Amino acid sequence: MHEVLAPAAAAVAAADRLIPLGGSELAVMWIQLAALLLAARLVGALVQRYGQPPVVGHLLAGLLLGPSVFGRLWPGGFDAFLPAHDPVQSGILDGLINFSLAILLIVIGIETDIPLIRRLGRPAISVSIAGIVVPVTAGYAAAWLLPRSLSHGGNHALFALLVALAVTISSLPIIAKIVTDMGYTRRDLGQLAFAAGTVNDFFGFLAVAVVAALAGAGSRPLAVTLAGLGAFLAAVLAGGQRAVDGVLRRLRSRDPEAEAPFAWGSLGGVVAIALALSALTQAIGVEGSLGAFIAGALVGRSRFLQEGTFRRLEGMSDAVFAPIYFAAAGLRVDVGLLARPAVLVSFVALTALALASKAAGVYLGSRLAGQPRRQGLALAIGLNGRGALQVIVATVGLSTGLFGMTAFTVVILMSIVTSALAPPLLRRVMRGWEGTPEERSRLQHEARLQRAVVIRGGRILLPTRGSANSLSAAFMLDLVWPREEPVTLLTIRSDDVPPASLDAVADMFHGREVERRQVGSPDVLGEVLSEARLGYGIIGLGVAGRHGALLSPVADELLRQSALPVLVVRRAAGTADLGSFAFHRILIPVSGDEPARAGEEVGLRLAAALGAEASLMHVVTRDPGGTGAARGRDVLRQAG
Repeated sequence: MHEVLAPAAAAVAAADRLIPLGGSELAVMWIQLAALLLAARLVGALVQRYGQPPVVGHLLAGLLLGPSVFGRLWPGGFDAFLPAHDPVQSGILDGLINFSLAILLIVIGIETDIPLIRRLGRPAISVSIAGIVVPVTAGYAAAWLLPRSLSHGGNHALFALLVALAVTISSLPIIAKIVTDMGYTRRDLGQLAFAAGTVNDFFGFLAVAVVAALAGAGSRPLAVTLAGLGAFLAAVLAGGQRAVDGVLRRLRSRDPEAEAPFAWGSLGGVVAIALALSALTQAIGVEGSLGAFIAGALVGRSRFLQEGTFRRLEGMSDAVFAPIYFAAAGLRVDVGLLARPAVLVSFVALTALALASKAAGVYLGSRLAGQPRRQGLALAIGLNGRGALQVIVATVGLSTGLFGMTAFTVVILMSIVTSALAPPLLRRVMRGWEGTPEERSRLQHEARLQRAVVIRGGRILLPTRGSANSLSAAFMLDLVWPREEPVTLLTIRSDDVPPASLDAVADMFHGREVERRQVGSPDVLGEVLSEARLGYGIIGLGVAGRHGALLSPVADELLRQSALPVLVVRRAAGTADLGSFAFHRILIPVSGDEPARAGEEVGLRLAAALGAEASLMHVVTRDPGGTGAARGRDVLRQAG
């Protein structure tokens, strides 16, 4: 009897664990998502016409769909759209909003240039610290002057601390959207804003967890939360990058289209990594969005990230998830609560304080770090973008009883107003300013790489057995390829290769990061093609030149099968050292087509590196119309 009933009992238990939504609940969910997305996109497009970034329109769309407008114009429709006291319906929408935030933060994390932030280390640290200390002090002091009715009773010191956090914390998602929409991502301003926004968010996540624990709303003691966060960060620093690299390498190696320009086989893996870290940070008592951002930063630093994966995530976020998340921020805001004079005065005063104190702290920090006045002013404006963490702060205030709906509304509206003011002021400050000479040089270098046919950056792959041919290829690659790019030396059947000869090849790349990989397979071509799928910009190959093939059997087949550019270097006959490469004149045949342009790029880059004279040659054949000479002059003019 027991054996017969056990499966039925298990089936009942399984059904209880995944209860399907009713038709009406699903209909409301679809309507909510459609309305949020449609309103956000329409208002975003509208404000864009007036010089505002779309994110401001997304925030305003939430106000239109919330009790401030929709709820007053059609109360019955608003109740159907956002049912009151319905934990299931609210939970569905809240889960989708948090998932949208996670996707947005993955993209922001990937775009955060950690090496550049390190180079901007002192300004980033100074701006971050001063941009927190000044406004948090001002906000905490001002909170004691606010009407006691805003605090909703309870511990007024904790109320003041939440207000100080709302005034202080910049919102990394908002800042990132403003910076990206305005085209400042690669500027020093953008990367400093990312760095300071990251520190702000980290400080904010930690501070909110502390306040929630002190107010008795946390799921565990404060000491446990802090210990868990410390252990999590230590684990990420110790092995997080290695673990993410291992997952992405495995996914990429199994993608049959890994070398295609927009291959995206690792998309599911990237999202899964972010959700796992989000779950982990949420479990230790810190907002899960911190885990999503850290996951994005680890993925962005991985050499195995596929460009197509990032592009698809970015497209999904821009088109769907970011508009939904930002629009949802205004759904609980009721502007009508500002009708009371005391509340209106508090809102205006708090907004002015937030703008002034944040700007003063950031500007002070930038000037102490020796930043130009213009950049300091731009940072002071840009870092006034608020949103994501203000929603979290206000929600924690509600859940702990420290905030009432009036205080909640004041905080959310303050974040919307400060975010809306940032773009036009930032555009005015940045107009006509191209940055410091160092920044202009970096941006010009990046622009040249973007326009290039072949020399566009990316890791170098050099198959080598330590021969003189490999030394020649290494010499040429080091001269023509961007200096910041690392190198992988791939040695196949390495047992009989003297280590000293491999050391000599590695020494040719002095100043670059050099990785050495060894494989024992006899399939040279297969191993090179397999390794090339793992995220490289170019393959280098040194050949001797007399094999009965155009170059060599392996080189010819590699040229035929590889999706990557291949730089083949053949030593001059009868030479045994690198002295033959100290040439003074380089002949570069040009024809105007893409393969010739690739050769032209390499030749001109080599001539510049060696101080050699470059001669461009276009062969003109006789033609009945007599246009060959004119076309030849055009080709040479464009090449030069």
